[in-house]
Amino acid sequence: MKITFNAPVTLAFSLICAVVYFIFTTNTPPRICILGGYFDWTNWQWYVSLVGYTMGHGSLSHLIGNLSLILLLGPILEEKYGSKKLFFMIVLSAVITALVHILFFSHNLIGASGIAFMMITLVSLTNVRGKEIPITFILIFALYVGGEILRSFENDNVSQFAHIAGGIIGAIFGFKVKPKNNSSLIL
Repeated sequence: MKITFNAPVTLAFSLICAVVYFIFTTNTPPRICILGGYFDWTNWQWYVSLVGYTMGHGSLSHLIGNLSLILLLGPILEEKYGSKKLFFMIVLSAVITALVHILFFSHNLIGASGIAFMMITLVSLTNVRGKEIPITFILIFALYVGGEILRSFENDNVSQFAHIAGGIIGAIFGFKVKPKNNSSLIL
C-alpha cells in the first residue's frame, strides 16, 4: 500500500486553511483572509479577500468543523467532477457568497463554511439522472439549509447566510454542472 495525493484541490485548500490558522493563531489573520462588509474597489487586498476569507478561521473548532466536511466530501466531488471544475465551483461559491454578503451585511466574514455547505448539497446530487430529484437531496437540503434558516434568528456570531448561500449554490451546481466524463459546463 502507498499513500496517494488523491484530491489535489481539496488537499491544497485544506492545507492552506490550516497553515493560515496556525500561523495567525495569536494574531488577527491578514486582511486578505477576512472579508470586510463593504466594497473597496481601489484596494487590491479587497479583491483577494473575495476568496481569501474562506481560508481564515476564527477558532480551532471552526477550522476542524469545516475541514472535516471538506476533506470528507471534497475527494468524492473531485472524483466526480474533476479538479478543475471543483476549483471553479469553490472560487465561484466564495465570490458569489462574498458579494451578496457585502450587499446585505456590514460585518466581517471569515471561514470556509459556505464551501462546506456547497459540498454538502452538491454531494447529495452526485447520482442525479435526467430530470429526477433524489429524496436524499431534499432531506439534506431541508436539514442543513433549513436548519441554518432557523438558526439565523439566533445572535451567535455565525454567518448562517454564508451557509445558506453555499447550500443553494451547491444545489445549482448539482443540477447544472456536468460530471467530468462530460466535457462542458452547462452554466
